Amino acid sequence: MASAEKLAGGVERFVDVVGRITAWSSFALALVMGGNVLLRYGFNTGSVWSQELEWHLMSPICLFGMSYALVHREHVRVDVLFASYSQRNKDLVEFISAVLGMAICAIVIKLSYAYVMQSWSIGEGTANPGGIPARYLLKALIPIGFVILFLQYLAHAIQFFIAWRKAS
Repeated sequence: MASAEKLAGGVERFVDVVGRITAWSSFALALVMGGNVLLRYGFNTGSVWSQELEWHLMSPICLFGMSYALVHREHVRVDVLFASYSQRNKDLVEFISAVLGMAICAIVIKLSYAYVMQSWSIGEGTANPGGIPARYLLKALIPIGFVILFLQYLAHAIQFFIAWRKAS
């Protein structure tokens, strides 16, 4: 059990670092959006590349941010029933939720892999002139983000299973 707890702690530290690094994408996104607004309305010009950069920055924020939210227990949960449960039952619900989350992540990883590989094999880029090339790199963030989320759910499953067993 100690090695499982160590693994869970290591995963959470890794997810925390990834989340903190990804948070800088939010700052970059605000700068890019501000610049685009200034160019559009202040100078009546714009850039396809910088407009595409907005959603290129939004993708890692969402895909890596969901794991970061989970590690810090900031994810969405309906507490109407959960609040009245005993601690042991809360741990069981959290464990089952983590296992179900891992299953969903595995499905998304499996389905997105072929999607990314197809994009990679054709060297997919933007259809817009002056846009960002190598769209396959952005698409590769889908399975990577869900692998990180899978690992965080695994850490959760370990932690809540151990807590549930200790409470019995």
